Amino acid sequence: MKKLDTSKSTKECIFKAAVYLFYDHGFDGTSVRDIAKRAGVNPATISYYFKGKQGVLEACFTHFFEPYLRFLQEEVEALNYVSADLCLKRAVYKILKFQSDNHQLSRFIWREVSIDSQVVREIISSYLMKERHYMKRLFEQGMRDHALKKQPVSFLVIQLKSMLTMPFLHSQQLREVWQMFPQEYYFIDQYYKNIDQWIDLLLVSEAKEVLKKELII
Repeated sequence: MKKLDTSKSTKECIFKAAVYLFYDHGFDGTSVRDIAKRAGVNPATISYYFKGKQGVLEACFTHFFEPYLRFLQEEVEALNYVSADLCLKRAVYKILKFQSDNHQLSRFIWREVSIDSQVVREIISSYLMKERHYMKRLFEQGMRDHALKKQPVSFLVIQLKSMLTMPFLHSQQLREVWQMFPQEYYFIDQYYKNIDQWIDLLLVSEAKEVLKKELII
């Protein structure tokens, strides 16, 4: 019989408990004792695995941004053999799906990033600068290949980032005002279709559109 990895399950329980509480009460409104109580462990166990509440916060950023950036990196690397507009659409869908699957973590992360703090400044200098780099690569390569219209790249990055984060940063408003739920796949599919249209209408070049029509004919 395979032996259960109790250390892994304990660490995961602590992490999941922390995400739930950070989402519900915020980082400052959650204590180590709160996390320990929800996870069913001794507070000292949290220090053992995460070196305290700050370590849990850093784990949250790692769990969120490493997959998030990997999706962008994968599509940047695919630019050698796939058109930029398709790479952009695939990156958007992967990120939306990931955030939907982890909607509590996503809301907490984007909310935390909006607050000026030493931790956030460190995040900006590492994760968010990489995010900007990958997004710029997607847009700039598309413009060089004439797949995308030439436009100010910085504004396109800001627009795309806003569309990707909005449903999760403002999930409470979506639920209470619009009765929309970012954790549901139906919402993600419909929301993705609108971003897909934004890419086609605003970004895809006339030359690419002509080529697509010729292929259809």
